[in-house]
Amino acid sequence: MRLKSFHSPGFGFVRLAALVLCFAFWVGTSPAATWYVAPTGADTNAGAISTPFATITRAQTAAISGDTVYLRGGTYFLNNTNLTLTNSAWAIVNNISKSGISYLAYPGERPVFDLSAVQPTGWRVTAFRVTANNCTFKGFDVVGVQIILTGNNQQSECFRVDGGSSNRFEQLAMHDGMGIGWYLTSGASNLVLNCDAYQNRGLDSFSVGNIDGFGCHPNSTSGKSNVLSGCRAWFNSDDGFDLINAKAKVVIENCWAFYNGYTNSSFTSSGGDANGFKSGGYGVNGSTTPPSPAPRHVTRFCLAARNRANGFYANHHTGGLDWFNNTAYRNAPNASTNSTTADFNMLCNLDAMASSNDVPGFDHVIKNNLGYRGGGSNEVTNLGLTNDASFNSFTNYVPPAVTVASNDFMSLDESLLTLPRQADGSLPYIAFAQLVSSSDLVNAGTNAGFVYAGTAPDLGAFEYGLKPPPTFAMTRNGTNLIFTGGGGPAGGTNYLVATTNPALPVAQWPRVATNKFDLAGNYVFTNSIPAGVPSRFHRLSLP
Repeated sequence: MRLKSFHSPGFGFVRLAALVLCFAFWVGTSPAATWYVAPTGADTNAGAISTPFATITRAQTAAISGDTVYLRGGTYFLNNTNLTLTNSAWAIVNNISKSGISYLAYPGERPVFDLSAVQPTGWRVTAFRVTANNCTFKGFDVVGVQIILTGNNQQSECFRVDGGSSNRFEQLAMHDGMGIGWYLTSGASNLVLNCDAYQNRGLDSFSVGNIDGFGCHPNSTSGKSNVLSGCRAWFNSDDGFDLINAKAKVVIENCWAFYNGYTNSSFTSSGGDANGFKSGGYGVNGSTTPPSPAPRHVTRFCLAARNRANGFYANHHTGGLDWFNNTAYRNAPNASTNSTTADFNMLCNLDAMASSNDVPGFDHVIKNNLGYRGGGSNEVTNLGLTNDASFNSFTNYVPPAVTVASNDFMSLDESLLTLPRQADGSLPYIAFAQLVSSSDLVNAGTNAGFVYAGTAPDLGAFEYGLKPPPTFAMTRNGTNLIFTGGGGPAGGTNYLVATTNPALPVAQWPRVATNKFDLAGNYVFTNSIPAGVPSRFHRLSLP
């Protein structure tokens, strides 16, 4: 690999006829401070680890840019006395207006902010309103956010970014309430990383249709570079991820949306729109003037499974969108055979003025996508002729067509989707929808500019061969061999293979046992040493 060399400008020296006196000015800066908040604290305290504050609001008052506020573990039971501001229709608990402060869970602890008793009459509720810049929020839960008002267009939010930019929201969980998990109206360059939003449902038929897991809706073309990465949304009453009315490009990557549009595990319809990823659109009633050109939102390496409506939906967008390496499974499971609801629905609209201007999707770039068991008549619907739509598992596949069947996947066990995240907050490594090596979907894609293993990219969200192999250790106990290791896909199958001739290709090593990784991706099993069999070499193999 050729490495670039970088050169910095040289510094020249010139002899001066006269003596030049140089003065050095030293500017002192105060070291960053650390503050503490705890459920047992008091806002009259000093904010030290032994005398913590009780509220984030008090900590923000004390902190300045560069400071860290540590949130101790336990449950913070909030009520109407914790409201700090009313803004338009919203009553706000934590109004984050001071920039450059980090709000972090204390190491090894998990704070939970319970807002079920915050019920101000006549107001919407926002747990965290963020107008500040360059803040970090990491490692805590927001639960029980209420909707008080009934009627048209009512909603509440766990997080509402209302002008804040360059903020980082990481390893947060927003759940078991009535509020949208994370919601942006204005602001740029915000990162939402490894967050979960689940089991959030509106109060009545109106608010049910507003409560998404994640909603990113920058209201001006300057609201660029907002990214949602590694997030999950499930059992939200409306959509998992929603970009309607976004006037600047948004990127959604490596995210999972499943079971949206259902109330709970009984899979009763919530009454909401129920899409996994609603990746665009401006409505069809003329209420919003779309920008021209329309932004090309990007949805890539995402998974949509068993959402009540579409898995991936262009939502009447007024231009093309970019869709790369997404996997859709069993979305719109109850759709009729003539329905347009499907795993992928690419519907566009000419001007957002009327539904009569709906047209088959145009100008989309849709590459390396995979759909299986979608409802309706097709895996993809409303995909017109003027798209770059080759190298997918469905319509217009080039080169020769692939087939998709259950044996293409390591597992289709949906219960794996809600497993705990990894220690660093990243999504769990699970066998669900992972391809097996023998699948014709492996190496069936085209180079779209992303890292891949093999001779070409695979179809779908999970590239075979990119993960490091599971660890493998062998010990002997009498006449038994004991094998242990970890790092495999949770719930997946593994094979013990053995040979007396290690020069053989691994594919020719005979299988001697079949086992499973546990829900943490570990394995342990024992195999007896067959009598009379010479010493063998052993390896662990994935399907």
